[in-house]
Amino acid sequence: MESSMVSKDIPDIENLLALNPKVTKYANLVSSTETKNNKKHWKRNSTKGCSDCPPRTKNFDDIKHTTLSERGALREAARCLKCADAPCQKSCPTQLDIKSFITSIANKNYYGAAKAIFSDNPLGLTCGMVCPTSDLCVGGCNLYAAEEGPINIGGLQQFATEIFKAMKIPQIRDPSLPPMEDLPDSYRAKVALLGCGPASISCATFLARLGYTDLTIYEKYDYIGGLSSSEIPQYRLPYSVVDFEVQLAKDLGVKIEKGRSLSTSDITVQKLKSEGFEAVFLGIGMPDPKKIPIFADLKESMGFFTSKDFLPKVSAASKAGMCSCKSTLPQLSGKVIVLGAGDTAFDCATSALRCGAKRVYVVFRKGFTNIRAVPEEVKSVILFFTHMTSLG
Repeated sequence: MESSMVSKDIPDIENLLALNPKVTKYANLVSSTETKNNKKHWKRNSTKGCSDCPPRTKNFDDIKHTTLSERGALREAARCLKCADAPCQKSCPTQLDIKSFITSIANKNYYGAAKAIFSDNPLGLTCGMVCPTSDLCVGGCNLYAAEEGPINIGGLQQFATEIFKAMKIPQIRDPSLPPMEDLPDSYRAKVALLGCGPASISCATFLARLGYTDLTIYEKYDYIGGLSSSEIPQYRLPYSVVDFEVQLAKDLGVKIEKGRSLSTSDITVQKLKSEGFEAVFLGIGMPDPKKIPIFADLKESMGFFTSKDFLPKVSAASKAGMCSCKSTLPQLSGKVIVLGAGDTAFDCATSALRCGAKRVYVVFRKGFTNIRAVPEEVKSVILFFTHMTSLG
């Protein structure tokens, strides 16, 4: 047999497998480089520090994945007390039946868990990734003071909805509802929804589930998702997640027209009425930033950005599938100051570091106990700052 076909392990393993293992009477001479390579195959605990972390300059690939594997999700679901009063549900703005979907996960009924989530919230995967659960459902968990802490509801929600996303099952109307042909003529009324953001997507989905058949969403830009796409960075919410939830709405017959804006030259409420639309939903959000007088005359050429100027530029250049244009990241250097301590401020801070800033300072009026951003995001941002500073 050729020697190339014989398996070979490192010397100490070969010695253990030998018929007559030898006890070494001398020290092994192994280079540090070889030891580092061997360590990668045998090390069990995580690496301390960020020496092995890849550089994040112009890199948005570290997408926030669910913190739970299947085994972890089952363990976490088993901890849930299934409280009769369900304070987690009372703390949820969308009133998700949290107790129900966690029970489904505990029974390995992941489809049933996702069904319960999307039934109440068409943006279930988005919320599982970016919802400030520590201030909402997790903050109301009766296990908050327990040794293991509250249930990781956001992680469980993301786990179930990501599995459903991988199933590629189209959305359909509830079969228990009356058939489309038996519904009154009012269900065939034309409805226009302006802006393809979270509000319009949710509204159109619920209307389509009820049986409305002529729903059209008009979007100003060439991408869908509104704020979810343009102002939440790629590493927190990839464009594929938003596209998945929009496709679920399209499964029900919702139509989307891009490049259509609310303006005198394109769409007005009067024009929509003249075209036969009987209802108009305005979901345009707040497209323009608020500026206090002291910043009124500052421009981007002077190095001044609002979050609504900066984050869309970052998203267009970093989110695959969002923009077909060949846009580039904003070029930053030196020191950057971010005013404010909310989630948007920390998104701007980490994005600024990825765009080339050497150091970023988050400046706000109150103390650390009054930071409005989600604690988990603040902690991850501080670790990211430490990593980037060490590389710099």
